[in-house]
Amino acid sequence: MNGLDRIAALPCWNGRVDMEPLTGGLSNESWLVTDAAGKHVVRFGRDYAFHHVIREREVSVARAAYAAGFSPEVEYAEPGAMVSAFLEARTWTEEDMRAQPERIAHLLRDFHHKMPAAISGPGFMFWVFHVIRDYARTLEAGGGSHVPNLPRYLELAAELEEAQVPLPIIFGHNDLLPGNFLDDGVRLWLIDFEYAGFNTAMFDLAGAASNSGMDDETAERLLAGYFGRSSDEAVKRSFDAMQCASLLREAMWAMVSELHLSAPGVDYVAYAQENLARLSAALDRYHSKHGKTSS
Repeated sequence: MNGLDRIAALPCWNGRVDMEPLTGGLSNESWLVTDAAGKHVVRFGRDYAFHHVIREREVSVARAAYAAGFSPEVEYAEPGAMVSAFLEARTWTEEDMRAQPERIAHLLRDFHHKMPAAISGPGFMFWVFHVIRDYARTLEAGGGSHVPNLPRYLELAAELEEAQVPLPIIFGHNDLLPGNFLDDGVRLWLIDFEYAGFNTAMFDLAGAASNSGMDDETAERLLAGYFGRSSDEAVKRSFDAMQCASLLREAMWAMVSELHLSAPGVDYVAYAQENLARLSAALDRYHSKHGKTSS
């Protein structure tokens, strides 16, 4: 059944529906649907065990995020499909993220500390270093050109994990790409909760910086806005290391996706190379600022 037929078969519509595809997703199919009640976003997606993605959990988090005031309302859900209210809002770009680190900091501080009370059911932990190790197992089992590089990736991940400072456990979004921020002109919203789970704040902060190419000054504004004080050397080292880990995870996500996914217009090979190039630059900065430690 194609996307149009799948949408038409959903039982949640009020009268005639108009449908148009939404672009930009790297692993899911999304549509803008208009009926007599207004505009809606339909998101199709399966469970992806290789990415630790469970759609039932994603829907539960999306509903909790709406209840806590961070995300559009989930209007309908069934296995493989979720319908959310459409927001008249602009999707952010990397430039938006670099220009407004304080807004990101305030949004994340609220999200991290309000969401745990809204979440129900079994808890899910997202620890990027576990994800990297599990991606390496998946890639090794699948074979291919990336296998010879896996020992180097794992050695790097161990070095970056060693640099982390202890922080309180919060509930993180864990996928802060520009396309997951919506700006309605008054406030920011978050969408797409495939990877949301308990974590430390450092991964979201570092992900926001690495995914938008923030320089050191902008990144410090992000950290100071979140923690309410200037960063000490240990926090800066942890943050810079986590930026590298975020980029390594994003590159390995693309490598695993190359084995298992096929989304229209998405070049997973090119996306992996883009993030490996960013990782190389971030790693050079990290080692020049903090030195290299043995794992």
